[in-house]
Amino acid sequence: MAIDTAADLPSSAVASRASLLSRTPRGLITVIIAVVALFIVSAIFAPSSVTKGPILGMLPFAAVLAIVALGQTLVIQQGGIDISIMGAVSLTAIIATHGPGGDDSKVFPSLLVALVVLLIAGFINGFVVGRIGLNPIIATLGMNALLYAIVLAYSQGIPAVNAPLLESLAAGLTFGIPRAVYWAALATVIVTLAVKKTAAGRRFEAVGANATAAWAAGLRVKDQRMSAYVWAMVLYWLGGCLLAGILKQPTAYQGDSYLLPSVAAVVLGGTSLLGGRGFPVATVLGALFLSQLSNFALGLGVSFAVRTLVEALALVVGVSLYTVNWKEIRHRLSPQPSPGAAASP
Repeated sequence: MAIDTAADLPSSAVASRASLLSRTPRGLITVIIAVVALFIVSAIFAPSSVTKGPILGMLPFAAVLAIVALGQTLVIQQGGIDISIMGAVSLTAIIATHGPGGDDSKVFPSLLVALVVLLIAGFINGFVVGRIGLNPIIATLGMNALLYAIVLAYSQGIPAVNAPLLESLAAGLTFGIPRAVYWAALATVIVTLAVKKTAAGRRFEAVGANATAAWAAGLRVKDQRMSAYVWAMVLYWLGGCLLAGILKQPTAYQGDSYLLPSVAAVVLGGTSLLGGRGFPVATVLGALFLSQLSNFALGLGVSFAVRTLVEALALVVGVSLYTVNWKEIRHRLSPQPSPGAAASP
């Protein structure tokens, strides 16, 4: 049986494949290769990390990280960063467990209360950053402190056991796959369609790519920047709900471990910290990469400090690949000809 080569294919087919490859985001290709390579390395050097038990234990937390990283993606696309992700996830988990007090009938009202609080927080973040122009680090750091104040006042720092309904929605299995994974897949589809396939999403990306040009084109730059923080809070809320169901007794500081990994997942997925186009699917794969990387490190028996350093290194690699303008740096470092130098006759 003959095997077609590029030379045997019609020129239109070759052009179509080349066009498809050129349209595929570089970040998506890179993170797919990284994920596949990581699982191969894990199978060779820490086989226990890719067995059924550890994988099923890793996937729910990877799903939570993927969801909150999607929210961080929206903010980073607008050239910002959301430090209040820690307080938002913690507050949701605390209200979702303390509110019901183990009573299934009170789960959804409690989740609704948490959503309302986070929507208000997201609106305030968006207003002070998008409308007033306050630095996003300062604004969201202050909001994070406020959210943690609510968490501690509400829970007194004492964890509560989650309700059976919440645990079933997040931690149960369907067709052998943790239900949190289905929630993450649904969130990915919705965010991808909203950003890539709607007029509002295209305007959103246009503002992130070039706010000045977007303003000149008549787009509402400030409104788009505000919306990023509001919709991000919705995704933090969903991640916090799932985390509360996955963990038996989430603590008041449960969201602390999601700031660095969420940013790392975004930049590993090819979204520049300077803003612009975002790649939700690549962000989710970046979250899977980081989660399996932690699983791999655990299989090797390394300490938590080393795992944190590895996550930081992954962030540095992502920033160097997609945010740093190496061409401009090389141009500035290369020797420039002196103004008086002239070509010899």
